[in-house]
Amino acid sequence: MSFEAVQAYMRSEKIDGWLLHDFRGSNQIFTRITGGKKHLSRRTQLFIPAHGAPHLIVQHLDAPQFNDLSFGGQPVNKTVFISWPDLRRTMESVLSGIKRVAMEYSPGGALPIIAIVDAGTIELVRSFGVEVVSSANLIQVHVAKWPVNSLPNHALACQQVDAAKNAAFALINDRIKAGTPVTEFEVQQLIVAEFNRQGLEFPDPPIVAANAHAGDPHHETNAKTSVAFKRGDWVLIDLWARRPGDDNLYCDVTWTGYIRKNADDKPSDKHLSVYYAVQAARDASVALAQSKWKAGEAVQGWQLDEAARDKIIAAGYGEFIRHRTGHSLSPGPMVHGVGMNLDNLETHDTREMLPGIGFTVEPGIYLPEFGVRNEINVYVDPTKGPIVTSVAQREPILVG
Repeated sequence: MSFEAVQAYMRSEKIDGWLLHDFRGSNQIFTRITGGKKHLSRRTQLFIPAHGAPHLIVQHLDAPQFNDLSFGGQPVNKTVFISWPDLRRTMESVLSGIKRVAMEYSPGGALPIIAIVDAGTIELVRSFGVEVVSSANLIQVHVAKWPVNSLPNHALACQQVDAAKNAAFALINDRIKAGTPVTEFEVQQLIVAEFNRQGLEFPDPPIVAANAHAGDPHHETNAKTSVAFKRGDWVLIDLWARRPGDDNLYCDVTWTGYIRKNADDKPSDKHLSVYYAVQAARDASVALAQSKWKAGEAVQGWQLDEAARDKIIAAGYGEFIRHRTGHSLSPGPMVHGVGMNLDNLETHDTREMLPGIGFTVEPGIYLPEFGVRNEINVYVDPTKGPIVTSVAQREPILVG
């Protein structure tokens, strides 16, 4: 694995190195960079300097797991220690002359996903006269960035996820017209079958929710609590999947619709008011990301969140916001990635929207009787800037 991009970024930010600290698998970033899951029993550290070769510091018992460690042909210096005094002496030696080092640390705990390294280890590094800064943007440059040529597979996944969504709404439509009951759970299982048929990976089954269930952002659809859809119901479907492999990106989208009471029926004024407020919020966030890119100006995750939430608040629904505007889409096993989130609600995300990363835009309004979330995926193309990679909903889906 090449460290050219991350080393160049460190130099541009006047960071002398990146120290990744792991204890018994505590640091998923360390795990990703060193090639996947390892069964480590002791403290292990990887130091990536702004210039030169990486340096691995590993305890004798765990050292054999790194015999084949290499980074794109670059040599990896390795120090094997046994005792804790050996570890401290080695750390001090490796960090000799280093003024600023990045670690998985977030000042004030502002970004919990980055706040991985324990306070004691941070204190130890500082005791060597080294300033510790956050590795948040280094993670984006090196771990959250989409692999080369990953966009086609993501686009294909989005097509397949959209087809599964269409099949779900078609099932509701057909059953309602036939007067045959259909439940949230049945629709969920149809999507699961579609994903399996198309060879997609998904860690959890999708959310299919009617009315008040749609007002719960994390409603879990299951056979026990599942309700049957009926005419006049509001429907929310949130689904996510990817082509197999950790180098591929999830497509994660949410759509909403209305089951008509008759052929001339339409959603209530309240349904439409909430729906269009959420859609306007989504579009405002995308518009800010694109305008900042075109102007050559930096934009941070919290600003993209604010752009969306301001629209919801202006529409009079601020008290019904329950979560941030969006989450990172990055390589790896998780749907929610390790890059920039669109968040100034749960956290103050100051990470920048960098070329090559991806994220969702999914504002929501959650009333007791129903909820609306409208979710799309965005990739920051290094040439074109932020582009929407999933199908964007423009009107509530009408069924029945």
